[in-house]
Amino acid sequence: MSRVVTRSINDQTGLRCLDLVQTGPGRHIWLECRRDPEDSFGWRVAFYAADEFTSEAEALRDAMGRVAWLEEENAT
Repeated sequence: MSRVVTRSINDQTGLRCLDLVQTGPGRHIWLECRRDPEDSFGWRVAFYAADEFTSEAEALRDAMGRVAWLEEENAT
């Protein structure tokens, strides 16, 4: 199975996003990505989970504890 983004959460600026990715049956990771408007490269991985998780929800819980802007987005 190839990697499949199952959910993508953008910040209010549209310059950061968190992707929840299924890497195989019962295996999930998350990636925090950023993009710079002056750069035509597109999205770049800024940070990622060091572990794999057994569910998307578990990966999201881990990301919520590690990605500051994600906590802010969900507090509003």
